[in-house]
Amino acid sequence: MIACAVAVRCSGSGPVLFRQERIGRGGRTFECFKFRTMGERAEFAIRELVINSPESLAEWAANQKLMRDPRATPLGAVLRRYCLDELPQLFNVLAGDMSIVGPRPIVADEVARYGALFDAYCSVRPGLTGLWQVSGRHSLPYRERVRLDALYARTKCLRLDLLIVVRTIPVVLFGQNQ
Repeated sequence: MIACAVAVRCSGSGPVLFRQERIGRGGRTFECFKFRTMGERAEFAIRELVINSPESLAEWAANQKLMRDPRATPLGAVLRRYCLDELPQLFNVLAGDMSIVGPRPIVADEVARYGALFDAYCSVRPGLTGLWQVSGRHSLPYRERVRLDALYARTKCLRLDLLIVVRTIPVVLFGQNQ
């Protein structure tokens, strides 16, 4: 974590940590930590891209992510590929806002996309890794990620958690995050 923090600090201006309000267990909000992976004016870059590219707009609408995100710095792209940007979430785990395994912590704008499955999402703590992260990650449509988050919440058990942790290892080590 120290090496990542130093690299982010040396890679440009801005804070080392990115902080964003996310929704956790019981619908309670908390401040989620990540290493900063985006450059300055990141929100302008995404707006400009989706305005000028119907393909990017469709990808963003469908997945809430872009495979080639113009906001990411070169270092940020590496941190994201190997999930290193999420290491500061260990502090969220220690604070009790997150767990090692659980649904991905979502932002308020995503609640509507969960629909009736939002209650299942809120029944557990969000996690550093989860079922959809080891089942296809970003190649999955958003609806499938929501379904897997709800499935995890409904079937949570130690055996499933251990399976997800074991399946997370190659995702992180080999950068199978795309």
